[in-house]
Amino acid sequence: MNGQRATEIAASPIMANVTYNGIPIYIQNVDEKNETARIYPLHEPENEQEVPLYSLEEH
Repeated sequence: MNGQRATEIAASPIMANVTYNGIPIYIQNVDEKNETARIYPLHEPENEQEVPLYSLEEH
């Protein structure tokens, strides 16, 4: 996923269907400079992690 699209999804009030390793996730914020996103799985909000943007897929 590119940084601009990830930023759009993170800023949108509408939930997008995005996965990380096949797991539905929520994007909290995006660091376009480092090409990473702060995410958490929808079923595990306490499990925050920083992942590379290329590992996110929009469905």
